[in-house]
Amino acid sequence: MVTLRAYWRFLVVARQFLPLLLAYARDRRRYLLFGGARRVDTETQEERAERLLESLLALGPTFIKLGQLLSTRPDVLPPAYIDVLSSLQDDVPPAEWAGARAVLEEEVGEVGAAFDEFDTDPISGASLGQVYRASVDGTDVAVKVRRPGVEDLVEADLRVIRWSLPLLLRFVGDAQAFSLENLADEFAKTIREEMDYEREARMLTEIKANFADAEDVRVPGVVGEYSGPRVLTMEYLPGTKINDVDELDARGIDRERVAETLQRAYLKMIIDDGVFHADPHPGNLAVLDDGAIVFYDFGMSGRVNDYVQDKIVDFYVAVANQDIDAILDALVAIGTLSPEADREVMGNVMELAIADARGEDIEQYRVQQIIGQIENSIYEFPFRLPPNLALVLRVATVVEGVCVTLDPTFDFIETATTYLTEQGYREETVRQYLAGASDQVQDSARSIVRVPPKLEDTLDSAQRGNLTVQVELGDDKAVIDMLARRIVYGLVFGFSLLSTAYLYQGGAPYATVVSAVIGVGGAIALWRSFRTKKGIRARPQFTRQEMRKRRGDD
Repeated sequence: MVTLRAYWRFLVVARQFLPLLLAYARDRRRYLLFGGARRVDTETQEERAERLLESLLALGPTFIKLGQLLSTRPDVLPPAYIDVLSSLQDDVPPAEWAGARAVLEEEVGEVGAAFDEFDTDPISGASLGQVYRASVDGTDVAVKVRRPGVEDLVEADLRVIRWSLPLLLRFVGDAQAFSLENLADEFAKTIREEMDYEREARMLTEIKANFADAEDVRVPGVVGEYSGPRVLTMEYLPGTKINDVDELDARGIDRERVAETLQRAYLKMIIDDGVFHADPHPGNLAVLDDGAIVFYDFGMSGRVNDYVQDKIVDFYVAVANQDIDAILDALVAIGTLSPEADREVMGNVMELAIADARGEDIEQYRVQQIIGQIENSIYEFPFRLPPNLALVLRVATVVEGVCVTLDPTFDFIETATTYLTEQGYREETVRQYLAGASDQVQDSARSIVRVPPKLEDTLDSAQRGNLTVQVELGDDKAVIDMLARRIVYGLVFGFSLLSTAYLYQGGAPYATVVSAVIGVGGAIALWRSFRTKKGIRARPQFTRQEMRKRRGDD
């Protein structure tokens, strides 16, 4: 049944995406089978991104989630697409109560027996599930119910994506092809995890325990007796939506303190705990009257291992210290930047990003701007993002956007620097640096002792005529190989030219044609070897004017 549905969905998806695929194919070859590449300006990219957004919305829950994941992957899509897809909201009409009730009763039993009261009008709806308000033993609860029949639809769509991947890979470069293959696997894993409410309950419980001593962060508790793989019952914690600044002001809530609390909460989750809430849009964050922040919806959550945590700390400390080399070292170590990348070029990118951000009227620079410009460079250069790091980067930018809404003067770096200092991370970085410097001094001292005897042995060998020097010629750009091919092409062309003239005079028409064809082939190959390859044509991404324009458009 799922396979038949997958075949039908494949036709539906192909109909939606075929015009875009044809446009991408013509970008590579103007006339599909031949012709040069076309230049695609930002305006065209934005128009295509809007069409992609409409297609994703039309295709339903799975593709809405795919669009949200793509918006976190600047190594797959250009900046114009990222900007458009970032606005994609998981907000769809709720399913009928009859279908939701059937799912609920299969998991927890008869609604009337399990709950004291149950409001059948959902308080929120999304593509994979919807939330209802109820009460159990006199306590208000929120009941999250998986959308009826969504499992079969998701599995069919995942098959379609798997079938479509080989076709998509024909329209992208090697770096993007690698990222797309990883993204397809990551997406299948992520959406299945998000449909597993038992996993969400475990993540929610773990994060709640990590904030057990925090008075300014609230995480709903799980009501395990009324939860299962398709139903999650939680403590009901109503509050004011975090971006409703007028209501926050009316309630006398200190927005600056809320912004700092939110940022510090995510620093703790990512750097200290290694498990984090990964969907911090305003619909999933609320503020209580005492200023505490409530987190909702842990279906999208992630983990970072100790190594990545250490490198994230190194990155934050390097940004705070404006240490370009340390920033690049952290990006290489974490897997974002290729070790073979041109450090001088990327150093200039980092210097320009930081200098541009600091050029604002107020003397501060924001990680959102720096990360945004790094994301742009990730697409322009063949770099890759580890899956969890893509989530971390996205969380950082979305969180800071919320913080700036609460407090327009919010400075992430100041908050992060204070947090890192309080937790002892900056001092630890200094200790590690001093320990490394001490090791280098010891190595240098040992080398000073070892070198003179070796040098004396080498000079003795040279004096006796026994010194052999092995030289390895480096040719990273294949210059010698190119010269050799040109010589061969030239010989083929020259020999064929003489042969053609000789055979023509000798009255051998067929042999003359064959010789002429070989000569033309050699001439074309020789001509192509002298053509200069066109580089990436892209307008500068790293100007303060461009960033202001983008912020103004938002």
